Amino acid sequence: MPATVVRHQDNVTTRRLIAERKPGHSLPAPFYTSDEIFDLDLDAIFGQHWIFVASEAEIREPGDYVTVEFGKTSLLVIRDDDENVQVLHNVCRHRGARILTPGSGSVGNLVCGYHQWTYKPDGTLIWAASAADDFDTSCHNLRKVAFRSIAGLIYVNLSDEPNDDIDEVASIVAPYFEQHQLKRAKVAKQIDLIELGNWKLTMENNRECYHCDMHPELGCTYFITWGYPEDAIPPHLQETHERYLSAEAELEHKCVERGLPFEGIEQLDTRTMGFRVQREALDGEGESYSMTGAKLVNKLLGDFDDAKLGRLSMHTQPNFWCHFMADHAITFAVLPIAPGRTLVRTTWLVHEDAVEGVDYNVDDLTYVWRETNAQDAAFVELAQRGVTDPAYIPGPYVPSEYQVDAFCNWYIDKLNVHLDAEGAE
Repeated sequence: MPATVVRHQDNVTTRRLIAERKPGHSLPAPFYTSDEIFDLDLDAIFGQHWIFVASEAEIREPGDYVTVEFGKTSLLVIRDDDENVQVLHNVCRHRGARILTPGSGSVGNLVCGYHQWTYKPDGTLIWAASAADDFDTSCHNLRKVAFRSIAGLIYVNLSDEPNDDIDEVASIVAPYFEQHQLKRAKVAKQIDLIELGNWKLTMENNRECYHCDMHPELGCTYFITWGYPEDAIPPHLQETHERYLSAEAELEHKCVERGLPFEGIEQLDTRTMGFRVQREALDGEGESYSMTGAKLVNKLLGDFDDAKLGRLSMHTQPNFWCHFMADHAITFAVLPIAPGRTLVRTTWLVHEDAVEGVDYNVDDLTYVWRETNAQDAAFVELAQRGVTDPAYIPGPYVPSEYQVDAFCNWYIDKLNVHLDAEGAE
């Protein structure tokens, strides 16, 4: 059954706004504030492209599930009785009621709370009370969603004809993650934070370190010269940059010894599934995101023999970034709720055998990014208030914000592709 397609009648206005966007500048205000543009985003971006929703570590056992919601869409990411991952629309095939409420947990079968239609975890309808004698249950299974798992990172695509660019991207990035063995990890903590800003402002904020001086906890380990061109390091960051170069040389030597890919690969606005991946050094002890850079988990991920392996970071357009260290991993999912409200889901993952209170302390494990996320939420809210002001005029990006520009380029291109396809029908 094809999804209902929403037609955007005022494409002339949208095309005009697209044409008004100056290269190297932020987007016109309606892209952050308009209800219609938000609906277009849900169709053209979140309805057509590969969206990160969860990791396999979040659904370790049969029946484990997590709900994922963006816009009006609710999905169930679940492991079935055969231990396979399934992604299902959270919509009962009887009269459309939500089957599971937001959150995560474990179930036997999926039972709709309205009229008790019952489905197996793979979506197969197995019971419908008082149905007609000729009722065919096989015609009323839960609708499945296309998905791919990249080294344990689960992406979904709501399109009837998902693009296959993810296959090539997976072949490029999976080798970076394999030795972390995410499928042997478990959730230590997951926090949902509502930011009072547009989802694009959330992504733009994450794609630059121009503001990283405002992250004191993160700055203990994250080299805040990230994103600056080599010939444009500010004078007050020269000493930091020298430490970075020394730490990078040490890290590259260790990576070569262990066969770990580390080189940066960046294809942000030149392909359908834009991405960037790289393993980079951390400051301080160089092991993890702590206040000293020392490891936070005694039991290392996978079979790592050394905690000092920096951070493996990746982001994919339009809604994901992550940091994988030797001792733990952190994933971030950005899920739009409304034009001015965005959910940021942060998940901390540790080795399956790591014991809380023995191998790690949850408060210590999450401290740096809890503080950083709260600071970023405040910045996003400031930006949302500003773009809503009639005085707002799109401003120019500085050189270190080139990845923000690439994100906007990717976004505008994908809107054009979608609008062209609508016009051709």
